[in-house]
Amino acid sequence: MLSIVEILKVVFLGIVEGVTEWLPISSTGHMLLVDEFIQIQASKEFKEMFFVVIQLGAILAVILLFWKKMWPFQMKDKSKPVCVKETFSLWFKVIVACIPGAIVTLLFDDYITAHFETPYVIAGALIFYGIVFIIVERWNKTRTPKVEKLEDITYKTAFLIGLFQVLSIVPGTSRSGSTIIGALLIGVSRVAAAEFTFFLAVPVMFGYSLLKVIKMSVAITSSELVILIVGCAVAFAVSLVVIKFLMSYIKKHDFQVFGVYRIILGIAVIAYFALAA
Repeated sequence: MLSIVEILKVVFLGIVEGVTEWLPISSTGHMLLVDEFIQIQASKEFKEMFFVVIQLGAILAVILLFWKKMWPFQMKDKSKPVCVKETFSLWFKVIVACIPGAIVTLLFDDYITAHFETPYVIAGALIFYGIVFIIVERWNKTRTPKVEKLEDITYKTAFLIGLFQVLSIVPGTSRSGSTIIGALLIGVSRVAAAEFTFFLAVPVMFGYSLLKVIKMSVAITSSELVILIVGCAVAFAVSLVVIKFLMSYIKKHDFQVFGVYRIILGIAVIAYFALAA
């Protein structure tokens, strides 16, 4: 039976996931860092799975908010569903974008988990990509996006974005951050980059969560099941708010503020663990 304190810990982790999954500041990095201070009472193997599976709550929020754009069958009237070819085409582009990341994850996920999930690696990735965000956004002020709308993303562009997503296998990088940086670099607008990131997150996060569940060799206890349900539910609710905020924010602002946040957090993490050593 979970105590109130343990439930509150899970709720807090769900809030962290819901906020950081869609902002380009690394949800996995934040979750691993938070776990240094607020540890839930569970096995290491379960926590590794939890930090991935909790993302399902966040992804359900995307599906709910973008259902009309994601579902290829639309009802023009009550009797005749219409197949939207552009939506099918977009999903094929998402599949193309998933290929590089899927290959790299299958080959190197265990190695990365064992060797790179450390505070200093996370801090380094936070700082490095924070600087990249600032540089890219300042450069973008001198350019006009080649791709303004989500529907205008080509297969080549989708594949290139997928190559950038490979970078997110390193904790602290940010899956959304790497794909957004890649999209901005090749001339995709901020809004289209964010929307494609949301589409791309659906198969990536479902697939990665399934991989973690398959790799988990122990049975889940009733308490651990409650942890998963509460964490996913909170992440879902918070993600609804955060996604709406982000889509509204980037219509008038760029991503530099997130770059600054990443740098400050990375420096704080290095300082803390250096002093604690």
